[in-house]
Amino acid sequence: MTAAERTTAPPGPNTPDAAGSGGADRMGPPARPPSARRLLSAPVPAPTGPRRLLPRTAASRVRWLSVLVVLVLLALLAVTAATIAQAREGMRVIGHDAGPQVVATGDLYSQLTDMDAQLAGALLAGDSEPAVRAEALELYDMNRLRAGEALLEAAKLADEATEEDTARALLNALARYERLAGEALQLERQTRHRAGPPPDEVLRTYQQATDLMKLDLLPKAYNLTLDNGALVGDTYEEQRSAVLTGLVWVIAVGVLLVAVLVVLQVFVAVRFRRLLNVGLALATVGTLALVAASALMLWGQAESLRKAKEEGFDSMLALSRARAISNNAAADQTRYLLDPDRIDTYEQVYLNKSKTILYVKSGNLAEYNSAVKGVKYEPGRNAFLGFLGTEADRPVEDAATRARVAGIFGTVIQEYQRFQQRDHEMRQLVESGNREQAVGARGELTAQFRQYDRALQELEEIRQGVFEEAVLDGDGGTRGWYGVLPIAGAAIVVFLLIGVWPRLSEYRWSK
Repeated sequence: MTAAERTTAPPGPNTPDAAGSGGADRMGPPARPPSARRLLSAPVPAPTGPRRLLPRTAASRVRWLSVLVVLVLLALLAVTAATIAQAREGMRVIGHDAGPQVVATGDLYSQLTDMDAQLAGALLAGDSEPAVRAEALELYDMNRLRAGEALLEAAKLADEATEEDTARALLNALARYERLAGEALQLERQTRHRAGPPPDEVLRTYQQATDLMKLDLLPKAYNLTLDNGALVGDTYEEQRSAVLTGLVWVIAVGVLLVAVLVVLQVFVAVRFRRLLNVGLALATVGTLALVAASALMLWGQAESLRKAKEEGFDSMLALSRARAISNNAAADQTRYLLDPDRIDTYEQVYLNKSKTILYVKSGNLAEYNSAVKGVKYEPGRNAFLGFLGTEADRPVEDAATRARVAGIFGTVIQEYQRFQQRDHEMRQLVESGNREQAVGARGELTAQFRQYDRALQELEEIRQGVFEEAVLDGDGGTRGWYGVLPIAGAAIVVFLLIGVWPRLSEYRWSK
């Protein structure tokens, strides 16, 4: 083949041009970029990681929000029920357990002191005053029976080993005291002495009895009162704080539940083009009503606890102690006449007890009597201290009760001043050598003390009424709520289903 032929010959199948041209024809036209429609119709890759847990469709979002509503609702019911349990526990301890036990032991202290006072009065009367001795012995037996009943009540209410041991020791000590008192009375009857200090052998036996009372019985009774009083105080602080904390949690969880319901309502309205979902609206209104009612109930429980403790129990305890110490001070007056060998001791302890009842600055009994005369009671503006000073400044919420307390408390102060004046006159007679005249005039002193004690008792009864009313309010405030909570929760869930079920069905039908 010549060079010209090689130049003009058509390309064969094995030449480079033939190979290139044939390859281009077989590959076809060049690829075009994908269109927007093809991109939109392409499958979306499934999310990975934590994003897989998030709802991606309208139906799943409705279901997810509905489950969240139920979970928050259960939390609301649980918090409310737990707070109600705290309130009930506080009211049980203050109103039905330790509180009544403190009152019982407070009465026990007063009855024990009066027993010893009446024993001293019977020994002081002698054969020349049989009516006075008979009255004193009658009161002694009455207080002995009441003290036994109060002690048994305190032992029954005791729920700790230390309290049971104290109550048992009190019973044993009371039995020993009664034995010594019986011996003193029997010896006194054999001596047939006139009114005044009995013979030495009678005094020695009485001294053993009264020392047992002052050094063993009364301290144990007082400690029993203090232990249970501390329990009431600790329970009050703990349970009322728990109720108020629970109230805050109820409001917070309730607000969260309402917020979730509103979000669900808005989502359903936007997605399904419904202006208002009646079921969800009723669930929201029901939640608001439940939260409001629960908050009011729990606030009422906190106030009932406060009223029972601060306006009732604390006042009852202070007045009970004031009566008991006053009774013991009156017994020291009788001991002052009965036992000349301990006259200085009885005068000093009388002054100490008087200052515990109503404290004014003084160095001795004469200065105290003079200072007490100038005491004036003005509600909220008092310069004296002691049990009566604390009680005088105690706030009272109810206006009618406050007016009653102020009126009776003014009488208490006046009667106490007269009682101290009678005591001063009695001691002047003794110091001037007229002991027999002082013994004969002690009836007026006793009568004045009873008027003062009666005013104190009336004031204590008012406070006891406040205490009992607060306990009744506390017991009634939570009654039935363990049934209300599940019913209210079920109603809210039903309203929720009424609101979301048709929308989910509508979504499934449209698909």
